[in-house]
Amino acid sequence: MAQPIFNISAYRFARLENLKPLREEILSLAKTLKLKGTVLISQEGINLFVAGPKDAIEQFLTFVKSIPGLEGLAAKYSQSDYQPFNRMLVRIKKEIISFGVDGIDPVGKPAPKITAEELKKWLDEKRPLTLLDTRNEYEVKLGTFKDAVNPHIDTFRQFPQFVEKLKPEMKEEPIVMFCTGGIRCEKAGPFMEKMGFKNVFQLDGGILKYFEKVGGAHYEGDCFVFDGRVGVDPYLSETPHKLCFACLAPLTAEEQQRKEYILGKSCPYCFKDPESSLAEKLARRQKLIEEATQVLPGAEPYEQLRPLRVPQKYDGKTALEFVSGVLSHVPVGEWEKEFEQSLFLDESHRVVGAERKVKAGERYLHVLPKASEPPVNPNVGILYEDESIIIVNKPAPLPVHPSGRFQRNTLQYILNRVYYPRIPKPIHRLDANTTGLVVYAISKSAARDLQRQFEQRKVEKIYWARVQGNPKKDEFSCDIPISQDAGEVGSRTIDEKNGLPAKTDFKVIKRFEDNTTLLEVRPLTGRTNQIRIHLWTLGFPICGEQLYLSENKLGQTQTRHPSDKPLCLHASRLRFTHPISKKSFEYASEPVAWMN
Repeated sequence: MAQPIFNISAYRFARLENLKPLREEILSLAKTLKLKGTVLISQEGINLFVAGPKDAIEQFLTFVKSIPGLEGLAAKYSQSDYQPFNRMLVRIKKEIISFGVDGIDPVGKPAPKITAEELKKWLDEKRPLTLLDTRNEYEVKLGTFKDAVNPHIDTFRQFPQFVEKLKPEMKEEPIVMFCTGGIRCEKAGPFMEKMGFKNVFQLDGGILKYFEKVGGAHYEGDCFVFDGRVGVDPYLSETPHKLCFACLAPLTAEEQQRKEYILGKSCPYCFKDPESSLAEKLARRQKLIEEATQVLPGAEPYEQLRPLRVPQKYDGKTALEFVSGVLSHVPVGEWEKEFEQSLFLDESHRVVGAERKVKAGERYLHVLPKASEPPVNPNVGILYEDESIIIVNKPAPLPVHPSGRFQRNTLQYILNRVYYPRIPKPIHRLDANTTGLVVYAISKSAARDLQRQFEQRKVEKIYWARVQGNPKKDEFSCDIPISQDAGEVGSRTIDEKNGLPAKTDFKVIKRFEDNTTLLEVRPLTGRTNQIRIHLWTLGFPICGEQLYLSENKLGQTQTRHPSDKPLCLHASRLRFTHPISKKSFEYASEPVAWMN
């Protein structure tokens, strides 16, 4: 027959010194004796819950009582059929019971104590007194003294605020406070005396000592204990309660049978339906986004490295010809000066000269010394999140990825801050000036699955666009190829000879009196600027365009200020196969103002 396990709980306030070597001594002895549990030590004393064979427990207690100041340590005993702790921990803490109020001295100025036998006598005699439970809400739920006052606190640190709200007349009345083993009352009692309460007593040894001495008289229910047993009855025997790992609520056998009890996840007291749970999660994310963008990440000047990739048409040209061609809005003479100042590097961060021959596909870095980034719209919305994906409502202007002058003022940089230490993985992209839905993956496996779906064109994407002009047909398409390389100010154009295949379907939703039209747009391929270029080519440039203008003209910039009128292009709906459930998943955004 297996030996019974003896469980002890004990504390003592005393002035202890040399805590680090003391910790090592206690831990070494406990492991040698094969004990498990938790021991907290601080300069104000010791607090312990330890379990093991009886002989080992007695040896351990003998050692602890040999520590100067702990000679009078009194332990409370109970038995169990199994070891209720998983490991042995000895920790150094600021307080052996967290209270958070300075100037409380349980060693020098303790409150008067009342024994279990005396309290039972008072209650038998029905003396006028207030029983005050100092424990947390989840502990009181399991059981307490009849008619005791419950402070309804979640942590002991909230007890001082509860005391401040008590009626002034209670300062003259007898109050008997109690807790599991007495340790909280050692601080609560002196605090209440400091606050002017004149007849405060603390139950010596707490509820466990009361059970040991007089049983369960005047007590209703069981007592919560801080080990694997969860609760003990007035005979100090383990009860069938379990602990919810999510909210720490003790659960009866009946509560464990309810559908809301999911081992390791929820119980009837913390269970939330999926919609409420998601709403709370999204609200927390939005708060983090607000904090991360209160000051735009790229607002402070810093040295930037702007990446520039060589297009095919500059293959074999000089670095100066490549840079001045791609960034033609700046005079060639200015670029010559920057090459002379060693402001261009290769990917190994070696200085590149103006006459260096470049190859298509190579990547170079343009050093922008101590520059701040242009302002963006930081009002990112997290619309949906689960264990594998995130659906984001991207505002404009806001680049998705780092590029050009935008390295920190990007959607990726903001999400990295909000989800740290995880890094959300973008599955596709939108233009900086396009608003709407973007999907991110939380795990690598989800990212691979979704990227494959995009590559195989299994993802349905629907946009709204308000365009200049009035198409003759209610439904029409465009399949003109789009250039592979970026031209001036990053623009792509039509390239019917060498361009990439592209197809977009359009459907008229509403024709407006101002000669503009609202379209539903379905891009069947995913080329850069595809929707904008196709509509521009067809003679219906999007309202708010700064680059693809009327009469097939190109503008001089893509960069927008948040105060500019919006580009009327919005990614409104996504449909794909969810990477975990493998079911069809669809998300649609709310309409935007310019659609009306």
